[in-house]
Amino acid sequence: MAMNKITATDKWLPPALLLLSLFLATLTGCAREKPVSFSADVKPILDQNCVQCHQEGGEGFAASGFNMTSYEDLMRGTLYGPMIIAGDSAGSNLLVLMEGRADPSISMPHGAARPVRQADIETIRAWIDQGAKNN
Repeated sequence: MAMNKITATDKWLPPALLLLSLFLATLTGCAREKPVSFSADVKPILDQNCVQCHQEGGEGFAASGFNMTSYEDLMRGTLYGPMIIAGDSAGSNLLVLMEGRADPSISMPHGAARPVRQADIETIRAWIDQGAKNN
């Protein structure tokens, strides 16, 4: 019966392949996440769904002081606190309201306005998770 001789290369090959696999998986995962731009991706969604009420003279602005016409205003939040926590979409009240996870009386958009499309909410979520940059 012949015995196979185990060499130093044989001992290191499986761990090296594992490390290489993890490295490639990390690179692939990072490459899939497309950077989201405030000006190109997020602002048009807010303009279409939110700004009509959340600007000076609008009902939403009168009720909360939340102005959504510019990045600076958006990040300033409401009279009651911030709406966006950069890097934390789960803790950002803007998404809580848009997804209807708040009391229906304060969910956004109000009343008969159509809900924000799920794809648009996911764009905003990605932007917040990426740091809510003014880009």
